[in-house]
Amino acid sequence: MNKIAIVILNWNGKDFLEKFLPSVVKYSKDATIIIADNCSTDNSIDFLIANYPEIHIIKLKENYGFAKGYNEALKEVNATYFVLLNSDVEVTENWLNPCIKLLESNTKIGACQPKIKAFHNKAYFEYAGAAGGFIDKYGYPFCRGRIFDTIEKDINQYDNETEVFWASGACLFVKSSVFNQLGGFDATFFAHMEEIDFCWRMQHLGYKVMFTHLSTVYHVGGGTLNKTNPRKTFLNFRNNLLMLYKNLPKQKRFSIIMTRLFLDGIAGIKFLIEGKPKHTLAIIKAHFAFYKLRHAYPSKKIPYLNLTGYYNKNILVFYYLKKQRLFSKIGFC
Repeated sequence: MNKIAIVILNWNGKDFLEKFLPSVVKYSKDATIIIADNCSTDNSIDFLIANYPEIHIIKLKENYGFAKGYNEALKEVNATYFVLLNSDVEVTENWLNPCIKLLESNTKIGACQPKIKAFHNKAYFEYAGAAGGFIDKYGYPFCRGRIFDTIEKDINQYDNETEVFWASGACLFVKSSVFNQLGGFDATFFAHMEEIDFCWRMQHLGYKVMFTHLSTVYHVGGGTLNKTNPRKTFLNFRNNLLMLYKNLPKQKRFSIIMTRLFLDGIAGIKFLIEGKPKHTLAIIKAHFAFYKLRHAYPSKKIPYLNLTGYYNKNILVFYYLKKQRLFSKIGFC
């Protein structure tokens, strides 16, 4: 068994591989690097064979998306620690050791992430992860360093190792035993929110999710689906509702989801006013998809746990009504 396996899921990402693989190879001497190809139609495979013959390639039969893609690929990977790394991430010197040491330090730590900063503006955090993920009672995710579209400059304000609610799928360190215990990601999600659902389920089992500032990576973001794509809107809204339905205690499920559906309606109206009717339609489709898919999740007893990183209020009120834009004002840490 290898100790560390870095698994990069690729779909038509030859340009990203060409740009970012050199940093991964240079700074990951103690790890096995694997490319899991989601049935790319560009020349990603040819590029890898010609330039990186030492890197193992797992060829998936179709484009399974992020969730099932990793589930299928990791069935073929034998390692103590999985590092799930986006193809559009530049890593830095000594990026692996702090995260691996953190996982090794406590049997109850199931996953962790490094500091994730913006590749195109390296003084700032990056949207998808920043300094660790949190969530409010209605399922809205946010981060230390990023609430909605407000992204903070990194001035070392979140430089500590701390427990968080979720770790970013852009650079996710996870114990293989925990990944397998949970059955991996929810394949129904395809992409978006699967790592938050995964970390929520992890907490239900008593595991911790951590952030460390001692490791830094730089993420481009939006490489496969950017926020202007209605498909991304559909997946985000549908998967968020599925995540709430799966993970909330039954006693809280109805009231929270009904409120969330109402708030989604407001978001749909906002898109319409902004001249983005395709995004409004995507929300409507997401709701109908949720109604259909929720029956696939049998009800099970969800324990009442003091979940770390769970903001038992509405982050919309904090952000839009109170005009607070910084995570540090919330009072977590």
